[in-house]
Amino acid sequence: MISICLTTYNSERFLRPQLESILSQLRAGDEIVVSDDGSTDSTLSIVEEYREASAGIDIRVCRNEGEHGYTANFENALRQARGDIIFLSDHDDVWVPTKVERSLKLLADADFLVHDATIIDENGRQTAPSFYALRHPRRTFLGNLVKFGYLGCCMAFRRCVLQRALPFPSNHRMCTHDNWLALVGMGYYRAVVSDERLIGYRRHSANYSPGAKNAHNKVGFRLCFRTYLLWHLATRIWPRR
Repeated sequence: MISICLTTYNSERFLRPQLESILSQLRAGDEIVVSDDGSTDSTLSIVEEYREASAGIDIRVCRNEGEHGYTANFENALRQARGDIIFLSDHDDVWVPTKVERSLKLLADADFLVHDATIIDENGRQTAPSFYALRHPRRTFLGNLVKFGYLGCCMAFRRCVLQRALPFPSNHRMCTHDNWLALVGMGYYRAVVSDERLIGYRRHSANYSPGAKNAHNKVGFRLCFRTYLLWHLATRIWPRR
């Protein structure tokens, strides 16, 4: 069973094409867990429309009633996931038609996967062929700790990774969902970093979770949050059950 953990917040503009790109790749018995962070537009009506039309695919809305923000919203979605393989999804990207198939093949001998993406604008036009080419991510645990370079929306992993990652460390300014999951996945499990570009990563003026937001933080803060992450990683030697 596959779980897609998709977060929303006033997502009406781009949600339909993303849901369609995901649903076309799922099978009966799979699920989409939608965690909504308090939308005031038609987001939830759109989700309900697709829920009623889905054939054998469970689409569930789990409202994020706790701390708001994209990290807390993803944690809320992940807590509800029931699948053996979990995918993260932003509301405004577009998956390529082979994303699920290729991801499952790459996870055949791994527990954690992160892949590349093309970058698209608000109209779906490609603006850059590779996120990796712009970000230059490090491909090891230590390298990623020095320079975080991966997108959460490009991650998929087995339930064992989720069991160790939850609950997220509580200070979300020090620990965003994508950095935390990458460190858990690469630090404790068999990880694959793929150059395949399996989504169109949409960049626009209203992005909910800005990429590369830590690029210009002061040195003191960088050291502080890396220390915070390492401390919490050390407490996860034994995963939760």
